[in-house]
Amino acid sequence: MTGGVDPDSGVCQSADRERLILEHIPLVQYLVSRIAAKLPPHLDMQDLMSSAMIGLINAADRFDPSRGVLFKTFAEQHIRGTILDELRSYDVLSRSMRDKYKRLERELNKLEHLLGRNPTSEEVAAALKISLDEYFELLDDVHVFTFISLDDSWDGEDGNMLCLADVLCEAEAKNPQQQVMTMQLAEALGKAIDSLPEKERLAVTLYYNEDFNLKEIGETLGLTESRISQIISQAMVRLRSRLRLHKN
Repeated sequence: MTGGVDPDSGVCQSADRERLILEHIPLVQYLVSRIAAKLPPHLDMQDLMSSAMIGLINAADRFDPSRGVLFKTFAEQHIRGTILDELRSYDVLSRSMRDKYKRLERELNKLEHLLGRNPTSEEVAAALKISLDEYFELLDDVHVFTFISLDDSWDGEDGNMLCLADVLCEAEAKNPQQQVMTMQLAEALGKAIDSLPEKERLAVTLYYNEDFNLKEIGETLGLTESRISQIISQAMVRLRSRLRLHKN
């Protein structure tokens, strides 16, 4: 047998493996380009492409079509995972960044409970005892972390993972158990997004659901790309915090 699926293992054979890899190279390029737009300019995009290709190849090697999941959905998880591993090797998620993020998240939570509403940027800056400009710089600093946190996962009983990014990007053809998890997470996510301040809600929706880039969102809202990046970072801090209860 030169192609197809092994009837015993269900794993794709050589011809199908090569076809899956070749057909999904554009997916690798798309995911890397989306991530690259959020990363510091000094990082080597070619290294990310190489890591992403390894993820695609690993996905093709391990893909079992009998489990009822589209290869695109399966491959996205592996590609994102290898890209994140590469980023961690660069220490993009340094201890300093994590500490900054945790402090920001903690103050946002405290203010939300104290005020009974979403605190403004000015109120968060005051709670952190920093200027508004310094607060915006902090949001820039933790931007990569807020993006990577989208890959926090909920493990399924069948060993597959469901990521927040999958729900935001409306991944297709999940198995029945994942569909239930998606519905539950989507409901929690929908409530969390609805509770965001208007600009944050619109920016997140345009970015993740409508696939707008930062420049296009900025033109829509009449703001700079840098400000849109900060708005999305602040929104993701709120969302990640609110969804943690759902995850637990």
